[in-house]
Amino acid sequence: MDGHVPYLVVVKIKKNVNNPIITIMANPTFDQLLEAGCHFGHLKRKWNPAMAPYIFMERNGIHIIDLYKTAAKIEEAAAALKSIAKSGKKVLFVATKKQAKQVIADKASAIGMPYVIERWPGGMLTNFPTIRKAVKKMTAIDKMTKDGTFDNLSKREKLQITRQRAKLEKTLGSIADLNRLPSALFVVDVLKERIAVAEANRLGIPVFAMVDTNSDPSNIDFVIPANDDASKSIEVVLDAVCGAMSEGLEERKAEKVDVPAEEADNAAPKRERRRVRRAEADATPAEVAAEAEAPAQAEEATEAAE
Repeated sequence: MDGHVPYLVVVKIKKNVNNPIITIMANPTFDQLLEAGCHFGHLKRKWNPAMAPYIFMERNGIHIIDLYKTAAKIEEAAAALKSIAKSGKKVLFVATKKQAKQVIADKASAIGMPYVIERWPGGMLTNFPTIRKAVKKMTAIDKMTKDGTFDNLSKREKLQITRQRAKLEKTLGSIADLNRLPSALFVVDVLKERIAVAEANRLGIPVFAMVDTNSDPSNIDFVIPANDDASKSIEVVLDAVCGAMSEGLEERKAEKVDVPAEEADNAAPKRERRRVRRAEADATPAEVAAEAEAPAQAEEATEAAE
């Protein structure tokens, strides 16, 4: 790969406030991306011409992705997702293909983000209030189980409600904590998840995605050109992205710890000023006049002494 400038790997060392262990966040190196197979694209006859800027060459009828551009795009996406996580907003991870399901579930749940790994519920973003009603229904069934109402139902009703609860849990269980629209979407395989991408584009929600050579990157805000069919490739990209988001969440926690201490320090002078004002308000007119005359009397005494 002659003609390329070697890519600089950025390593961030950050000390956790609550845990003295040093956390090292690094974007994947060229060799790590190569080993994971991120460079493998699709067959030449299946390519999308819009992906031409990210393709390095063709070998044996298969397109090879430029990993230097992949590494640069991972760093760019990680920085943007870190700022979103630091601001306390949610990122929805979407991957319904077999190779990505378990990886997405593990990585997203580790940082407390919602995810969809089963069939994408149509209108999940554009018709979000209806989806929230279904989630509330699931919560209502859980409440019935806890307060004993469920035990008073007939055997047939219990079976129907249990089946309904299991179905809702499968499709919506991972987004139960999503009370409002997500601030961003992270998608694996935009061709398979085109409905999710279309809904996000309609609502103006930024889309981060792993885009292979057979997909159209024009509707994606943050393109990560990489092989989206290999679980190792998906895992390497998600490690970098989720690591950056985890760092953003830690910084947010650290800021929350520092803010109350600053507020307490600022509150002390205010309390002193309030006491002075109250003392002035409670003082009698004679006391106020005496305080006003005190500096003048001190000056006269000084002059007399001289």
